[in-house]
Amino acid sequence: MNQKLKEKILESLSAVLPITGIVLLLSILLVPIDLGTMVMFLVGAIMLVVGMGFFQLGAEMSMTPLGEGIGVQISKARRIPLIFLIGFSMGAIITISEPDLQVLAEQVPSIPNLTLILTVAVGVGIFLAVAIIRILFQINLSTILIVLYTVLIGVSFFVSKDFLAVAFDSGGVTTGPMTVPFIMAMGVGLASVRGDRNASSDSFGLVALSSVGPILAVLILGKFFNPGETAYAASGVPHVSTTRDVVKEFLFSMPPYVREVLISLVPVAFVFVLFQLFTHRYPRRQVKRVTVGFGYTYIGLVLFLCGVNVGFAPVGSLLGNEIASEAWKWLLIPIGMLIGYYIVKAEPAIQVLNRQVEGVTNGSVSARSMNLCMSLGVSASVGMSMMRVLTGLPIHWIIIPGYLIALLLSRFVPKMFVGIAFDSGGVASGPMTTTFLLPLSIGACDAVGGNLMTDAFGVVALVALTPLIAIQVMGILYQYRLKTTDQLAVQEADFTEVMDAMDDIFEFEEGSENGGQS
Repeated sequence: MNQKLKEKILESLSAVLPITGIVLLLSILLVPIDLGTMVMFLVGAIMLVVGMGFFQLGAEMSMTPLGEGIGVQISKARRIPLIFLIGFSMGAIITISEPDLQVLAEQVPSIPNLTLILTVAVGVGIFLAVAIIRILFQINLSTILIVLYTVLIGVSFFVSKDFLAVAFDSGGVTTGPMTVPFIMAMGVGLASVRGDRNASSDSFGLVALSSVGPILAVLILGKFFNPGETAYAASGVPHVSTTRDVVKEFLFSMPPYVREVLISLVPVAFVFVLFQLFTHRYPRRQVKRVTVGFGYTYIGLVLFLCGVNVGFAPVGSLLGNEIASEAWKWLLIPIGMLIGYYIVKAEPAIQVLNRQVEGVTNGSVSARSMNLCMSLGVSASVGMSMMRVLTGLPIHWIIIPGYLIALLLSRFVPKMFVGIAFDSGGVASGPMTTTFLLPLSIGACDAVGGNLMTDAFGVVALVALTPLIAIQVMGILYQYRLKTTDQLAVQEADFTEVMDAMDDIFEFEEGSENGGQS
């Protein structure tokens, strides 16, 4: 086996093992799960681990160099209309290719799938172009975010509450495993050409602004469509009695994902071919590497999505329904928090972001500390989501204070951490959120008889919110630690100078005494 692929699979195993252990523990202590369902879950977990390993290596080999190369070429262009057109086109193409968006579109029956997908794609395209122009002209990210989120919150008061959660969820699902590696690398490529001291901090923020676009676009769409009550049906747990049944279930379920991921990757591969024909940027060896990377990405996403949807989602829905049906349904909140803490580690795009942050900051912000902050943030998100399911608390009551706190913090943290924080929010809400946490929420909502559109949906939006606050708090602590270190260094230097001066005095006095005696 390729050594690099082996490393990626082992990383994936360490990320997925905790959530698998939690489900096994719950099946023993709280919610008995029949053996066939548990085997389906475990097979899904194995496919998830292998798929995530392939995907991470594939994204590193293909999406990252392509995004970075396009970013470098865009930065050399001097005409604003051309830059805007390229940014818009790339944003729209990569969004249409995003598998998570297809999942959300299927769950909103009153809006045609194509209408919702194109609306979101236009929103991402416009705001990705805006984000590119921001980097090129060095516009302050915090100022733009404050303006845009003020507009978002204002518009949200004029949209039906049945549509609100779906609109905010759309911002999270568009920044998934396809878009994040590409957009993050594009930011690095754009900033690398500038070479000034703010270049590395400005390389972040593309994902953040790209997440705003779909929310605003879908909110505007909400003035013309009313989704009403959703026709979403929770994933049923297939009945299996033999290992052959398990294999059949996964094999028969795989073709849609084979087709879906192929449709997702073809436009991106076409962009790579056109880019190479016009720029000749990559040598033949690199072209082969990128091509192999696309193959790894394809295999990884097929295995990942099939494993998660067939093995994980039904168990998530079952757990949510069973726990919320019991007298101790409030245990759903701490259980949800525990699942949220570990599930974010299994998001493929999270690992891409963490490694990129560690590289850009030269290890000052480690992948481990990023993982910890993201886990704490998502844990709080899922806890609040479960509370909303049980109490029917309006999403406005959490979203508005949350964004106000995040925007306020953005005025006090280092610029780099603003971009990292708002990028992390979009990245955290990936396929694991939409295919395990959303079914968990829907199953629980169904059990307590809540409104699916207002209570169950919104979990993606909350998962995208809390990392904004957690990472910026980490930025404040990092800034404080840096100042403390600098102060200690200055004090140590001053102390050294004093000691040197005292040594000089003693040496002079000894010399004088010796001179006098002689």
